[in-house]
Amino acid sequence: MSQSVALDDEQVTQDRQSGAAQTPVLELHDLYKSYHTPAGDIPALKGINLQLGQGEFVALIGKSGAGKSTLVNVATGIDHPDQGEVFVNGKPFHLLDEDQRARWRGLNMGVVFQFFQLLPSISLIKNVTMPMEFCNRYTQKERTQRALHLLEQVGLADHAHKKPAHISGGQQQRVAIARALANDPSILVADEPTGNLDSRTAAEIMDLFSDLGQLGKTLLIVTHDKSIAHRADRVIEIVDGEINGS
Repeated sequence: MSQSVALDDEQVTQDRQSGAAQTPVLELHDLYKSYHTPAGDIPALKGINLQLGQGEFVALIGKSGAGKSTLVNVATGIDHPDQGEVFVNGKPFHLLDEDQRARWRGLNMGVVFQFFQLLPSISLIKNVTMPMEFCNRYTQKERTQRALHLLEQVGLADHAHKKPAHISGGQQQRVAIARALANDPSILVADEPTGNLDSRTAAEIMDLFSDLGQLGKTLLIVTHDKSIAHRADRVIEIVDGEINGS
C-alpha cells in the first residue's frame, strides 16, 4: 500500500498539524455504560480510561460479553455513555447530539464492521463514495477519483462496478476498509474485522491495517484472536467491563 492512500485536503492537514502532535487522537475518560433490561441493569463498561496517540495500533481483546463492542460503540458515538467523556482530536465528542456525532464521526473516524455492512444494491465504488457524499467532502469528480484510488489500494479497482454479492467475503472486507478511509479519517476502528475470514485472508487484512498504521493512522482493532492482536503496538484486555492491563 502506497502513501498515496492518505489524500488529505488542505484544511484537514492544517488542523492535524496544529494539534495532533500534542493531543491524543482518542481519549476515553471514566466511561460507564449499562443496559436496561426487565431483570435489571446490566453493566457493560465500568470506568474505562484509555488514550490512543497518532499512528498507534491498539488491539482490544476480551471474551464474549466482556464489553468490547460496547466500548467501540461508545468510542465511535454509535452509542452514548451513561457517564464519562469521549474526546476525538481534542473535541468533546460526548457533548454532541446524535446528528452532530454522525457527521463528526464521518469526518474523523472510519469504522469497519465484522459483517462488512456494504449496501447490496449499489456498486462497490458507490459504497465507497457514500461517506464523502454524506459529509459533503470533495467534488463529485474528486469523489469518484478518490474511490477508485482507494479500491486500487486494496486491490479491487477492477471490480469497482460490481455489486457486493459478486465478490468474496475477504474482498468485501477490503471494500469496507476502503469505505472507512473515504474521508481520510485520523482514526480507524474495526470490530472483529477478520472474524468471518479464513486465516490467509485475515492475515492479508491485518497487513492492510499495519500499512495504514505506518502512514500515521490511529488504529483500534477489536479481536478475539491473540495471534492477530500481537501484531499491534499495544494490547488492551477488557474483562467484565474493566480494562485488565496493557
